[in-house]
Amino acid sequence: MSLENEHRLRFRDAMSSLSAAVNIVTTDGDAGCCGITATAVCSVTDTPPTLMVCINRNSSMNAVFQENGRLCVNILNHQQEEMACHFAGMTGTSMEERFSWDIWSQGILNQPLLKEALANLEGEITQVQEVGTHYVYLVEMKQIIVRDEGHGLIYFKRKFHPVIHQQLQVAI
Repeated sequence: MSLENEHRLRFRDAMSSLSAAVNIVTTDGDAGCCGITATAVCSVTDTPPTLMVCINRNSSMNAVFQENGRLCVNILNHQQEEMACHFAGMTGTSMEERFSWDIWSQGILNQPLLKEALANLEGEITQVQEVGTHYVYLVEMKQIIVRDEGHGLIYFKRKFHPVIHQQLQVAI
């Protein structure tokens, strides 16, 4: 194995130790409707509210995201692991079937919002840059919906895990 390959694999192993929120990133528009499970999502700034979303350049969905110019980051709750599997292509369900289920609503930019997600962040893609094997999207948020109920879902060591939010009870 080459030193470059070994370095790449060690980097991937190290990144598997970096817990990440699980999201389904969706888009709809003239180029069609699609979605993908993504953990490479993070905030950039709150003024204006902007997220960074990274998607592998080999994904055929990049053309759809780029042509539509809009997307929604749906932050999954702990009960939506099955949806993460569907949108990661692990179950064999078609894209058309995934969007036919009664689990979607539309946002102000007409993007698919996953019902019962912890949050739905709908925005416009303001910049796309190629970095190595991925496209990096900067997305300015136009609508943000946050739910108080629910627990988180993270990806850690190449597996999904629930994150249970516990409220402290103060004895009086």
